[in-house]
Amino acid sequence: ASQSSNDVFPSSIHIAATAAVTADLIPALDHLADSLGRKSAEFADVVKSGRTHLMDATPVTLGQEFGGYAAQIRYGVERLRASLPRLAELPLGGTAVGTGINTPPGFSAAVIAEVAEATGLPLTEARDHFEAQGARDGLVEVSGQLRTIAVSLTKISNDLRWMASGPRTGLAEIALPDLQPGSSIMPGKVNPVIPEAVL
Repeated sequence: ASQSSNDVFPSSIHIAATAAVTADLIPALDHLADSLGRKSAEFADVVKSGRTHLMDATPVTLGQEFGGYAAQIRYGVERLRASLPRLAELPLGGTAVGTGINTPPGFSAAVIAEVAEATGLPLTEARDHFEAQGARDGLVEVSGQLRTIAVSLTKISNDLRWMASGPRTGLAEIALPDLQPGSSIMPGKVNPVIPEAVL
C-alpha cells in the first residue's frame, strides 16, 4: 500500500540524478571553471591573434580566451543549479496514476522528508503529482542543461586542439602536456589526447 512502481521508479530516477548532479557534476565543473580562471590570470599578458571564421582578426589575450572558457562553464553550472528544484521534485505518494489512492494523509511529505534527511539532498514533494508522473519535464530540462554544458566543453576542447596544432605548420599558440607518444614513425609528434577524449 501507499506505493506503486509508477511513483517509486520516477522518484528513484530523480533522486539518483539529483545526487549525481549535486555531489559529482557540479563540484567537477566548479573545479574546471576555477582552473580555467587561474589560467586566465596566468595568461593575462599573452597577446595573440583573435580569429573569426578561422581567419586572423583583432588582437586578444590568451587570458581573455581562457576567461571566456571559465565563464562558459560557470554559466553552465548556473543553469544546472537553476533547474535543480524541478529535478528534486518527487512524485512519491502519487501511487498508480497520481491520485495518491491508498495513501494515508501526509505520507508523501513524511517519506520525502525522511529521504531528504537520509541523502542530504534538497528533495521536495511534486507540486502536481499528475504532471510529475505523466511527464519527465524536470529530467528533460536538466538534460537540456547538460547538453549546453557538453557543447561548451566541445567548443573549448576544439579551441585547445586548434591552438596546440603544429608544431611547425599549425598554430602552435599553446603547448599541451605530453601524455603519450603520438606516432611511432614521427618522433616528437604529440596528440591532444585530453581534448580529444572530451570530444
